[in-house]
Amino acid sequence: MPMGHTATAQAGSGGLTATEHRLANGLRVVLSEDHLTPVAAVCLWYDVGSRHEVKGRTGLAHLFEHLMFQGSGQVKGNGHFELVQGAGGSLNGTTSFERTNYFETMPTHQLELALWLEADRMGSLLAALDEESMENQRDVVKNERRQRYDNVPYGTAFERLTALAYPEGHPYHHTPIGSMADLDAATLDDARTFFRTYYAPNNAVLSVVGDIDPEQTLVWIEKYFGSIPSHDGKQPPRGGELPGTMGGQLREEVREEVPARALMAAYRLPHDGTRECDAADLALTVLGGGESSRLHNRLVRRDRTAVAAGFGLLRLSGAPSLGWLDVKTSGGVEVERIEAAVDEELARFAAEGPTPEEMERAQAQLEREWLDRLGTVAGRADELCRYAVLFGDPQLALTAVARVLDVTADEVKAAAAAQLRPDNRAVLVYEPVEGADSAEDTGSAEGAETAESTDGASAEGTDTHEGADK
Repeated sequence: MPMGHTATAQAGSGGLTATEHRLANGLRVVLSEDHLTPVAAVCLWYDVGSRHEVKGRTGLAHLFEHLMFQGSGQVKGNGHFELVQGAGGSLNGTTSFERTNYFETMPTHQLELALWLEADRMGSLLAALDEESMENQRDVVKNERRQRYDNVPYGTAFERLTALAYPEGHPYHHTPIGSMADLDAATLDDARTFFRTYYAPNNAVLSVVGDIDPEQTLVWIEKYFGSIPSHDGKQPPRGGELPGTMGGQLREEVREEVPARALMAAYRLPHDGTRECDAADLALTVLGGGESSRLHNRLVRRDRTAVAAGFGLLRLSGAPSLGWLDVKTSGGVEVERIEAAVDEELARFAAEGPTPEEMERAQAQLEREWLDRLGTVAGRADELCRYAVLFGDPQLALTAVARVLDVTADEVKAAAAAQLRPDNRAVLVYEPVEGADSAEDTGSAEGAETAESTDGASAEGTDTHEGADK
């Protein structure tokens, strides 16, 4: 049987606990009891994302996420969806730069089913992977790219800015969706090699959170996952280190049929997991986190030059994080006017720092977001996996907010002064072409589509798998 340590609530954890265990094949297991409601969440993170891909095979991590819903050794076709949803549960999977995850939330008495399903995929997917399923999901992913990137207003903004912010050859230069050419080039042998390399128990973390019996849960995990062999062929991803700042402004103008002019920018910020990254998160929250932020008050309320203005953080652990600015202009306002106002606000903030009221509000906002994530069994399971995979310690998930609340106003000011500067950003400017709707016709245009403060899922295009599509 796997061994674990006794759960002890840490200071700042809100009374939440987690125990850690490891199977002989290397699978890391994290359990957290919560008997408030009769549900349990199963979350499985594989330490593989688009940063592990090589040139010519971009999008393979995301394509394989889709293939994981195409059946396995004992579950044919769409069976994974049918079994989970038939048992009253929900499920999905997502891909990012740094991980691929799969998750189910089940009624407590159906927990064993979810564990068996995930183990069957991990242990026997290759038995069901064939040319038909490969072609099926290749077409699904290509259609997803058309619907979410290529054929929607501002759809390629994330991809364009990422390519600007990270130089050619950098493992984060391309986004998880991949290119059409590379999706076409992927072969069945590529997919099989990818699975053998990355979908092994010693490259994964499994968390189970909710109304569980830990001892019984461990028995099931050992029963279903324990016999799956480990794999030692994985190579570490290419290094993502870059200088602390870009050293100049990178810029691209896009002329498309979009509802309004837009100014978007990505600022290079510290790696996730550092105190400096938390300070930057607070700075972005004061500047662009919601309708009480400085940029919203300046651009939308006071100047009325924009219909939406937001600033968010795309946290990354293996490369510099990105501060994500997104402003949609109002009417015929020129981008130059918006940009000048943004730079004025950033310079003022870097010189003065946040007020005590702004600091309190920003910390309360990030604390609420942390509570929202850990307040559900699914959110807590995901956070435990995240900190285990990216930082080696799932317990850090339970005390993350304490570290944010410990950051001082001087540190926030210093973060802004050091990195929220014109010479440390990639800029994307959208200019509407003739025939596009005006901002006045759209009412509010799109909201401030900033990257989320966890792992940038919204910016990266989180998948929503539907059983009928598989």
